[in-house]
Amino acid sequence: MNNDIFEKLKAIAVNDIGIDADKIKPESVIIEDLGLDSLDMVDMLMKVEETFGVTIDDGDVAEMRTVADVVDFIEGAIA
Repeated sequence: MNNDIFEKLKAIAVNDIGIDADKIKPESVIIEDLGLDSLDMVDMLMKVEETFGVTIDDGDVAEMRTVADVVDFIEGAIA
């Protein structure tokens, strides 16, 4: 897992969504552990697309359960 991407994603979650930084770990389950609802998830993914210059399709979102899944997706998309 790319630590630079993780740290940028963590900054988005803390600064834009308001998640407690201590809760954000690679293994954190996005909905259960971080408490994101569907609107928070859409907001975060829009910020991710803007920050990393990637496009996230609905099918990709369905596969993203953990923070590490999102990091891995971004890493693959920008490679």
